[in-house]
Amino acid sequence: MSYLETLFNLNNKVVMVTGACGQLGNVICGAFKDSGCRVIGIDIDIKINKLDGVEYFELDSRNLSEKQKLYEDIIKQYKVIDVLINNSGVSTFDNFEQRSEDDFDWVIDVNLKGLFFDIQTYVNLFDKYDQSNGSIINIGSLYGIVSPDSRVYIDLPRKNSEVYGATKAGVIQMTKYFSTHLADRNIRVNCISPGGILNPDNPQGVEFQKSYASRTPMKRMANTEEMVGAALYLASDSSSYTTGQNIVIDGGFSSW
Repeated sequence: MSYLETLFNLNNKVVMVTGACGQLGNVICGAFKDSGCRVIGIDIDIKINKLDGVEYFELDSRNLSEKQKLYEDIIKQYKVIDVLINNSGVSTFDNFEQRSEDDFDWVIDVNLKGLFFDIQTYVNLFDKYDQSNGSIINIGSLYGIVSPDSRVYIDLPRKNSEVYGATKAGVIQMTKYFSTHLADRNIRVNCISPGGILNPDNPQGVEFQKSYASRTPMKRMANTEEMVGAALYLASDSSSYTTGQNIVIDGGFSSW
């Protein structure tokens, strides 16, 4: 095996991905499967975007008791969870003047509270089953570090919300918090914050795409596959001294 193959070797690692059937989750699952990992996909709806070679389990991330039971069943079956990728996320898109309390709570419960209990459950099982090292990769967002520019939403009614950005800022902060508190257990905690990703199956408005591209040094939106390299890096031994970091993949959007 060459130096590079050794450095990035993921063969037989057990990788658990939440939000596994969404646009980004599906591509992440496929990338780790193709890298020789044993991949476990978790989602509230596992009827869509399923991949051969990935084992799926249905879970509402807000249900703590079911989460604890499922995660323990998984670690009993696989003996270890090497990598946890917290990708579950939701948003609400109406104007803030019409924001309901139920919608506000829903976004917080999934994006922030759900992620906290993903980490807590994983760490408690890590200790219980005497794992020696682990990697947690949280999925944040460009909008966790900058505010959405309302001027780009020309023909796209799905305006990004204040509560989504607030939860993603919280994800980035939790990444830093847990990187310091879990370092002595040899668990690394990092975050990937994507910029705007083009949805080929349900494309954003043409004018939105043009306007977003004009705000981006690389002059385009991202492809989902462009988020994968960072995840593979953070899961591998090549990132053995990397923790507490937020890798922003936004084509330079946040640099201006």
